[in-house]
Amino acid sequence: MNVIKAMAARGAALGQYAPILDWGRRYDQGAFSADLLAAVIVTIMLIPQSLAYALLAGLPAEMGLYASILPLVAYAIFGTSRALAVGPVAVVSLMTAAAIGNLELASQADYIAAAITLAFLSGLILLVMGVFRLGFLANFLSHPVIAGFITASGLLIATSQLKHVLGVEAHGHSLIELIGSLLAHLGQTNLITLLIGAGSVVFLFWVRNGLKPLLMSLGLGDRLAGSLAKAGPVGAVVVTTLISWGFDLQSKGVAIVGDVPQGLPPLTMPSFDADLWTSLFGSALLISIIGFVESISVAQTLAAKKRQRIVPDQELVGLGASNIAAAVSGGYPVTGGFARSVVNFDAGAETPAAGAFTAIGILLAAMFLTPLLYFLPKATLAATIIVAVLGLVDFHILKSTWRYHRADFTAVLATILLTLGFGVEIGVSAGVVLSIVLYLYKTSRPHIAEVGLVPGTQHFRNIDRHNVQTHPELVTLRLDENLYFANARYIEDYLLERTGRGGLKHVVLMCSAVNEIDLSALETLEELDRQLADSGITLSLSEVKGPVMDRLQRTDFLDHLSGDVYLTQYAAMRALGPVN
Repeated sequence: MNVIKAMAARGAALGQYAPILDWGRRYDQGAFSADLLAAVIVTIMLIPQSLAYALLAGLPAEMGLYASILPLVAYAIFGTSRALAVGPVAVVSLMTAAAIGNLELASQADYIAAAITLAFLSGLILLVMGVFRLGFLANFLSHPVIAGFITASGLLIATSQLKHVLGVEAHGHSLIELIGSLLAHLGQTNLITLLIGAGSVVFLFWVRNGLKPLLMSLGLGDRLAGSLAKAGPVGAVVVTTLISWGFDLQSKGVAIVGDVPQGLPPLTMPSFDADLWTSLFGSALLISIIGFVESISVAQTLAAKKRQRIVPDQELVGLGASNIAAAVSGGYPVTGGFARSVVNFDAGAETPAAGAFTAIGILLAAMFLTPLLYFLPKATLAATIIVAVLGLVDFHILKSTWRYHRADFTAVLATILLTLGFGVEIGVSAGVVLSIVLYLYKTSRPHIAEVGLVPGTQHFRNIDRHNVQTHPELVTLRLDENLYFANARYIEDYLLERTGRGGLKHVVLMCSAVNEIDLSALETLEELDRQLADSGITLSLSEVKGPVMDRLQRTDFLDHLSGDVYLTQYAAMRALGPVN
């Protein structure tokens, strides 16, 4: 019995690092059937997406398929989300193209090797973050920055795909460069390519809104109809491929996918060139953090609907393993995708095994179906990307942040403009820096409220907002921010200005909103206490939180404090400025 208990405990411990050991013990026929159905639907959706996103990254189409096989198996073993579908996504593909494009490599083979190395490096970064529980670093990407970055990236991606819809050459990493290049080559537009691309865009937009009601009118259930509607791009792929083959559109200047290698993903290894790692590290770090933020937000949203639990640090391990798996199987950086995860969830996926079954489906496609993709027009894949990413564009965030908080609006607008004007890496980097700067500025000028007693209660409120009782010899200031080096001088100046008006004998700092007092702020408080004492004014504290008091008690600050520390502000007012 003790042996059995020990084995169970060991299995539970291992389950923390490989969640498959946890949910796998309870896997049954019902979960298998649900996962298999979800996998079939996601596989149908993922095949054209994988091809399209690889081309977006500037890579051969088959690398999109390779990045959708072994990474899904790795996530099924190490990930904690029951519905997250891992693979190539639009934003990470764009960031991959920008990262490798900046290297100015000589050949396609070097480009492919750099993409594989980028995936490996990104995987290592994610694994290290997971092992050392550094998921909090993603918090430096505020929601306004993410929203602005994704909106700008959606516009960049859609614009970059217009060259395939028009059938022209165009290059550039910024919106200005892309538009200028498109306009310069606009006269070379291939009308047949334009017809295929524009027709595919119209069809795919109709699929988004019109196919589901049509399927439901034919008797399909709401969930199945919705999932099949999201797999609509396959219809565009099949029809345009047949048209391209039947009318020999390649001879008429229509760009096609061409040969896609048939067979198992290759066994690959990243480059270990130190200069290449140095050049890619910054991009790999951004891709890792952006990918993690996108993935964890989707995973947590879907998990909440079924009251399931996501472990962020283990998610880092799962995504890290997925990227390393991509690197050793001919793929490029991957993360959890929003659209395919929603389809996976709506189709009824019960466990991460659905991802492993999807990997089998993509593997079968790579082994047997790739010859059928030879005549697939690149304009169709471009249309698939355009329709997918335009759903990411949300300018409403500008209006909402302008109305709610101008600092957030500044961060959103700056991120959008810098991403569009200078590329994705500069845009998101500048957005992070700007968010931190704005936070420091905001907290360096904290809100300080002079408060008084609400009659008939023991509550204290702002004297400018409420009818309250005060005492002429006592001023109480509520500090609505942690006290640290960036705001210590501002608080000192404010207090000295307020106490310089005369007639005061006591100052009380109400610390109910203070969770931290760093050494710089403590030294400022000590200096304030001395200056106020020289003026015949005592300095007291009230409602100091336990952890803050613990730290203060490890110093001699309380021994020299001219006033006292009160449990409540009401107690402080009763002692220093009695009221009726």
